[in-house]
Amino acid sequence: MTGRLDGRVAVITGAASGIGAGTARMFVSEGALVVVADMQVEAGQALVEELGDRARFARTDVTSEDDVAAAVDLAVSEFGRLDVMFNNAGIVGAVGRISEMPAEAWDNTIAILLRGVFLGTKHAARVMIPQNSGVIINTASTAGVMGGLGPHAYTAAKHGVIGLTKSVANELAPNGIRVNAIAPGNTVTAMTASVTTGDPNDLEATNARIASTSPLGYAGVPDDIAAAALYLASDDARYVSGHTLVVDAGQTTAGMVPNRINIGSSRQIHEAGRTS
Repeated sequence: MTGRLDGRVAVITGAASGIGAGTARMFVSEGALVVVADMQVEAGQALVEELGDRARFARTDVTSEDDVAAAVDLAVSEFGRLDVMFNNAGIVGAVGRISEMPAEAWDNTIAILLRGVFLGTKHAARVMIPQNSGVIINTASTAGVMGGLGPHAYTAAKHGVIGLTKSVANELAPNGIRVNAIAPGNTVTAMTASVTTGDPNDLEATNARIASTSPLGYAGVPDDIAAAALYLASDDARYVSGHTLVVDAGQTTAGMVPNRINIGSSRQIHEAGRTS
């Protein structure tokens, strides 16, 4: 690796699995110190053990302001500063027809996908403004740039993430803080496996199905999104702010829209593809 993040401190929400875990590994390999912030305690602690003394775990519910503030404060107390905040935690959330969707399921989805990004951005800014530097990265989705690619609450929240990213980038630019979003297309994770196959552990079938709809002929994996986050976190993107980087093999620009998510009956899809 190239040491593009040598000595920098990052908090990554949703870092115990999927894109977050891939990003945590890549950031540490590039020299960063990382706080793994996630509700999945066992998986998060296992990842920190794997990464060694360059990582810490914070049990974090991103809908809780106290939890998000504590994860940021842990980075500062353990590593001395905060250079990168990656607001990545997410779920598919409420799935079903708009006429049948429970308001509680809608509210829970918006809380995790949009309130969580707001809280992460707020508390990162609290630390970054006095140091006059920092990078905030938010996970959006191709469902945030087009309609018909995801469930209704998910799509609404991801559009909101992109709008919040642009708005905050404008406010924080005078403080030397860059704010960007990443919009992943279909990526092979437990969450997409749950949607695609009904089994969050069936990554092989998920890979094959995503590859079959990809203009490039192969599926995106967590490292593809982690590489985008690495770019935005590094000095290579020093003049990039307020931008949404779409990482989708060209599906949203080539007119090759994947099959709409199966709406089916009302339900919720949570972290790592768990359903209720």
